[in-house]
Amino acid sequence: MSHRNDTSNCCSFKIPRQRNWQTMGSTEQTTEILLCLSPVEVANLKEGINFFRNKSTGKDYILYKSKSRLRACKNVCKHQGGLFIKDIEDLAGRSVRCTKHNWKLDVSTMKYINPPESFCQDELVVEMDENNGLLLLELNPPNPWDSEPRSPEELDFGEVQITYLTHACMDLKLGDKRMVFDPWLIGPAFARGWWLLHEPPSDWLERLCQADLIYISHLHSDHLSYPTLKKLAGRRPDIPIYVGNTERPVFWNLNQSGVQLTNINVVPFGIWQQVDKNLRFMILMDGVHPEMDTCIIVEYKGHKILNTVDCTRPNGGRLPTKVALMMSDFAGGASGFPMTFSGGKFTEEWKAQFIKTERKKLLNYKAQLVKNLQPRIYCPFAGYFVESHPSDKYIKETNTKNDPNELNNLIKKNSDVITWTPRPGATLDLGRMLKDPTDSKGIIEPPEGTKIYKDSWDFEPYLEILNAAVGDEIFLHSSWIKEYFTWAGFKDYNLVVRMIETDEDFNPFPGGYDYLVDFLDLSFPKERPQREHPYEEIRSRVDVIRHVVKNGLLWDELYIGFQTRLQRDPDIYHHLFWNHFQIKLPLTPPNWRSFLTCYEQNGPGISQECKTT
Repeated sequence: MSHRNDTSNCCSFKIPRQRNWQTMGSTEQTTEILLCLSPVEVANLKEGINFFRNKSTGKDYILYKSKSRLRACKNVCKHQGGLFIKDIEDLAGRSVRCTKHNWKLDVSTMKYINPPESFCQDELVVEMDENNGLLLLELNPPNPWDSEPRSPEELDFGEVQITYLTHACMDLKLGDKRMVFDPWLIGPAFARGWWLLHEPPSDWLERLCQADLIYISHLHSDHLSYPTLKKLAGRRPDIPIYVGNTERPVFWNLNQSGVQLTNINVVPFGIWQQVDKNLRFMILMDGVHPEMDTCIIVEYKGHKILNTVDCTRPNGGRLPTKVALMMSDFAGGASGFPMTFSGGKFTEEWKAQFIKTERKKLLNYKAQLVKNLQPRIYCPFAGYFVESHPSDKYIKETNTKNDPNELNNLIKKNSDVITWTPRPGATLDLGRMLKDPTDSKGIIEPPEGTKIYKDSWDFEPYLEILNAAVGDEIFLHSSWIKEYFTWAGFKDYNLVVRMIETDEDFNPFPGGYDYLVDFLDLSFPKERPQREHPYEEIRSRVDVIRHVVKNGLLWDELYIGFQTRLQRDPDIYHHLFWNHFQIKLPLTPPNWRSFLTCYEQNGPGISQECKTT
């Protein structure tokens, strides 16, 4: 049973004393009362799930009652901030379902059950007073950016300039320093699936070489672009690069990449990094993917620039308000779901409707985030990619993305925030825009006739690298399969996966491998086991899967790069499996040299049992 009550955030309870703690001499932990329930309301709590709304704030909460025990949380999904409702499929009355993506939370344990074995919900403190009334409290740590606060100083015209280069790459002039975000300026991302939509300014390499520091937000190749960094390293191998101290190191694959960079700095989260007397920056982690994703606050003379990049819940949703400039992703489409799925509900009609609905939800979510944070200026970026290779025509046609102008128009309808839709080479003068947003020199567009959109891409050099893996000696021996998955280290999980190597059109590759992996005991059976088990079929283009296997790369190259086609039964997202192969693979690649040496010593026979005819 469940019910929803509206209750105001006012009561005469004595607030429990909380211990304050100070950091940096200027900030302290605070206790916030989120919801008050009167003794009558407490007495009327039902066993199981109870929904409440604070009328004065409009915020929603969930209380779960089990006999005399109470647990509580915000009614906000950890994924993308969706609202939970009662899960009608749960007869036990313990779970709620998100209205955005059908994530499910077991409120009795505060653990998400869809995706299974994934995340935990943050709990609130439940306090009872002497009259049996109830308070929901949140213990708020100090905001790290409030340490040693600085008042904004007036900026001269031209003192702070932000130039858009492409995708998520911005060139910031901050006094006499230059800082660059996430340089992806040549080549593909995610194997061969993503290509730049915009034509970078012709002087992009000179701009990178002139930078005093570079921030790279995370390890995905549309932000950490080794082809771009190789060009840069040829000119300035000692350029200072800053990354957050993520569980999966951003540059985990640097040695294997062959790129010679000598000045990579890993910094802790939530601590100001002083560049000079006027400039500092702070890297923050993502609340959903803290093991790999980060965002950044840059402050110059007290003016903050917030770049949330690709974070799903940047800093767990706690962000500075009223910054001078905010930039974030907006486009959607950065996933293989649902375009690469088939079978069951995944008809073309269902996928088209899902994509349309999801893009609208993302627009509304970003618009609401901007409304809540109230930056002076907002810029949508980090979504300017295209699936331009001819073999990905289907993805390009179906994977529609949000229009930045549509988002900006939505923001302007609901707030006074100034918006900027960037074009390559366009420059925003922050001093001018803060003083007078109507100043015609506040945003300087690229010269007339500048090429904005790319109309050709140099595919061949990058495809040659992928194709080189197809004929590698490793794949002459079917025992590579056991070697690879043993190296990967994922097991003791009830899931059977069929892996099929394919051609460009996802038909079985002649002479390619087609095999089963049972992750319960990490065996490789010829047929599916008799026990009850979830099943996935993954078809992968042979050049990409062999390149990934050979080099020990993360499976985002396959999945986010649209290089697979998937079916699953039942239709459940196996978070532990995908999270392992997308984030948690070993940091060093398989030792194929040792594998081949061992194979040669133990006989030349080549097993054919896993090969297709």
